[in-house]
Amino acid sequence: MDVPSLVVVLQAALSPNPAERKAAEESLNKFQYTPQHLVRLLQIVIDNNCPMAVRQVASIQFKNFIAKNWAPLDPNEPQKILQSDKDVVRDHILVFVAQVPPLLRVQLGECLKTIIHADYPEQWPPLLDWVKHNLQDQQAYGALFVLQILARKYEFKSEEERTPVHHIVEETFPHLLNIFNRLVLIENPAVEVADLIKLICKIFWSSIYLEIPKQLLDPNAFCAWMMLFLKVLERPVPLEGQPVDPDLRKSWGWWKVKKWIVHILNRLYTRFGDLKLRNPENRAFAQNFQKNYAGKILECHLNLLGVIRVGGYLPDRVTNLILQYLSNSISKNSMYTLLQPQLDVLLFEIVFPLMCFNDNDQKLWEEDPHEYVRKGYDIIEDLYSPRTASMDFVSELVRKRGKENLQKFIQFIVEIFKRYDEAHLEHKPYRQKDGALLAVGALCDKLKQTEPYKSGLEHMLMQHVFPEFRSPVGHLRAKAAWVAGQYANVNFSDKNNFLQALHSVVSGLHDPELPVRVDSVFALRSFVEACKDLNDIRPILPQLLDEIFKLMNEVENEDLVFTLETIVDKFGEEMAPYALGLCQNLAAAFWRCMNTAEADDEADDPGALAAVGCLRAISTILESVSRLPHLFVQVEPTLLPIMQRMLTTDGQEVFEEVLEIVSYMTFFSPTISLDMWTLWPLMIEALADWAIDFFPNILVPLDNYVSRGTAHFLTCKEPDYQQSLWNMISSIMADKNLEDNDIEPAPKLIEVVFQNCRGQVDHWVEPYLRITLDRLNRTEKSRLKCLLVQVIANAVYYNAALTLSILNKFAVTTEVFNLWFQLLQQVKKSGARANFKREHDKKVCCLGLTSLLALPGEQIAGEALGRVFRAALDLLVAYKDQVAEAAKEEEAEDDDDMDGFQTDDEDEDGSDKEMGVDAEDEDEADSLRLQKLAAQAKAFRGNDDNDEEYDSDDDFSDDEEMQSPIDEVDPFIFFVDIVQALQASDPIKFQYLMQTLDFQYQALANGVAQHAELRRAEIEKEKMEKASAAAAPPS
Repeated sequence: MDVPSLVVVLQAALSPNPAERKAAEESLNKFQYTPQHLVRLLQIVIDNNCPMAVRQVASIQFKNFIAKNWAPLDPNEPQKILQSDKDVVRDHILVFVAQVPPLLRVQLGECLKTIIHADYPEQWPPLLDWVKHNLQDQQAYGALFVLQILARKYEFKSEEERTPVHHIVEETFPHLLNIFNRLVLIENPAVEVADLIKLICKIFWSSIYLEIPKQLLDPNAFCAWMMLFLKVLERPVPLEGQPVDPDLRKSWGWWKVKKWIVHILNRLYTRFGDLKLRNPENRAFAQNFQKNYAGKILECHLNLLGVIRVGGYLPDRVTNLILQYLSNSISKNSMYTLLQPQLDVLLFEIVFPLMCFNDNDQKLWEEDPHEYVRKGYDIIEDLYSPRTASMDFVSELVRKRGKENLQKFIQFIVEIFKRYDEAHLEHKPYRQKDGALLAVGALCDKLKQTEPYKSGLEHMLMQHVFPEFRSPVGHLRAKAAWVAGQYANVNFSDKNNFLQALHSVVSGLHDPELPVRVDSVFALRSFVEACKDLNDIRPILPQLLDEIFKLMNEVENEDLVFTLETIVDKFGEEMAPYALGLCQNLAAAFWRCMNTAEADDEADDPGALAAVGCLRAISTILESVSRLPHLFVQVEPTLLPIMQRMLTTDGQEVFEEVLEIVSYMTFFSPTISLDMWTLWPLMIEALADWAIDFFPNILVPLDNYVSRGTAHFLTCKEPDYQQSLWNMISSIMADKNLEDNDIEPAPKLIEVVFQNCRGQVDHWVEPYLRITLDRLNRTEKSRLKCLLVQVIANAVYYNAALTLSILNKFAVTTEVFNLWFQLLQQVKKSGARANFKREHDKKVCCLGLTSLLALPGEQIAGEALGRVFRAALDLLVAYKDQVAEAAKEEEAEDDDDMDGFQTDDEDEDGSDKEMGVDAEDEDEADSLRLQKLAAQAKAFRGNDDNDEEYDSDDDFSDDEEMQSPIDEVDPFIFFVDIVQALQASDPIKFQYLMQTLDFQYQALANGVAQHAELRRAEIEKEKMEKASAAAAPPS
């Protein structure tokens, strides 16, 4: 298709007529892979004679095609773009990217990003020379634009991948510095100059984000850059041309330049300006930075903030970044000394006013309360908020320099409270009171630990916070609820004061103003957690739940769900009457949140976060009523549609949470319904397609299906669940691309089948053993080797004669048992057992080995019999010791539950100069303490080179939630019964076996026999106790 024809088709793609649009799209799809199609699209994008709408459609087509086809994800996929077309595109896009209008430049910039990420440096070595040449040209904008994309490619790369950065910096930074210098010297510069400086700043930022390039470690080179940054930072922003609209104003070129420079200086200060850096080059850089620049930057920042004091304009993001710099300066003595003379002005005339309710807050509160709530609870907003940065500054100041500042600041707050109380209603400083309450809430941790404030908290709350629940001003009612929540866990001397606050918060749930209702629900969570007598809440529980759900219908906020979870957690089984209603409401909220998230198409959308919260809350409810199986039958119809939809690709964002719900539903329901069985194929399909990372999570419900629905699993042929499980396990075990760690749940599932279907799946023993042995041959990690050997142990326990015949058929019997015994005997340097560490692992091996002893004499030779017998004895002794140790630890944990939670009231102030340890030393001390703890943790884990894959796991603890049929089998009794049967059926063989044992093993055998009798008596006693408890009339 030639260029004029392509223009006609692109125009048709804009047609209001759907049929014309569809025909145009089909035509574009048909010709997209023809030679030169991509080049023609680019020709249209850069043609000034073409209508702008057509150029825009062409640029989007061009961008989408390049994104999909320039560098396909699959390296085996054939190339869709001719090399000659690629060459033309690369040459022309560089020339025209700076010449096209901004609307089109954005699209071409995305294309360049794709091409540079794929091709530089290997397929596009001349790119840097082009940039370097054009930086020396009068029209440098294009070169800067391209260089910024190039630098961005390496911004987050690790050290070994950052090698090209050094060359890029070496070749371009001298030219960048020249351009920057020339731009700074221009008098009355236009906003286009700001755009160029901004590009230079962004290039610099990407180049220094993770490490300082070697060229900038030279003090002279670095000084040249810093002088320019400081000059631009100090220079007032031109008044002429500033937009009036606040949103346009903060995005205006000169304010963007200020933001990027402050951003760069913060990064240099926080990441590279620390004198404790270990690398000598970086430490020298840090010393140079602290000595020559840190103080000058502080001075510039304070001057910039001074604008706020006189009512001038400073963008929120710039204010936030400057306050971050000041917060980081508090702990450094030299910087704090510079800060001190201006600290009172900064604290009381700049920082505190930023904490107060303002005109923008009022406008948003009145015009869009939903947006007001969203901004208040959005973590991303905190990155831009001057208020959050002000709270952080005050918190850091009283934490690190509390002796000089805490009393002074609290006195200031008390004065505001006093002025507020004394003023007439129409003249009360409501906004200042709001800021004072915010400060009191932000400092709650410090005030709860520091006398004399700690003792006066209850009085302060009663006098200055709780009265605002009745304020005529909405934002003060909201702030009172929030502060009350921050202090809900203090020890109230008068319980009625706690109850007054609780009831005030509950009343706030039906306040006419939405933000008050949301802050009240948030505060309620703290009161529920702090409540010592649930009778205080029990009578109003239905009302609370009702109000929370009303609010969930209005706003999507995960904090609402957290409060609900806390209530469910606290009341446990008492939630039973509400369980169905709760699940129905949460399911409805979940669908609403999902619809919002899909419409917004943003992963961090509050709707998406709240959706996850809804599912977590459903899990909490299911857990709280786990002993009431009939409730699971009631909630199933509500939850089934969520599980069915979200176990497909639609649910990738919430897959883990949905699997948890499936696990509860399949474990605690009286039986697994046929509707619930429809989820099995969805999980198997997901696992085969994209969900291998969730295999451990999928293991749990699959185990439940086999262990709790064994009859259906064995008898159903449409679908055939046995075949489905085999297809999945055999495919995963045979997959050479999967790491050992990825397939661990597979042998566990084979174990589930053998243990739960004993005597009913003989035809599966050989296939499962075959794939187990195949994988065992190429397995490297001892952890997976052990799991695969446990499959063999389970097969022996399932049917020893059948398993042995299959191993003989494959001619691997000796090899398998040698490996098994080798793994059993391996020890770490410490002498501890290296493999089969959990109780469950030992028990499986015990039952497998013991089952071999029951085989007829001709199936297991005398020498092998003795080896098996001794290995089983060793395991039984180790198992007995581990069970006893676990019981002892559990007892100790019960005794020590409250230990280690005391806090020293005065600890926090120990960081001040008066204690003889300055704040910087304290940071170093903290660092040393952390290193010491890390060393202790490492020592505890052990550092055997061969055991790294084991050390990170739950080596000594069993999966509490996993249950299996062998839980009912006592390995000691099982062993003794089989040995006694052997003695009765084949006394000669038994006699031979006993003669091969040395004195130590004979003693072990006697000990095991005695312990088995003890266990028999204990089990009988437990049965009788259970029987009498079941027969006793209910009290």
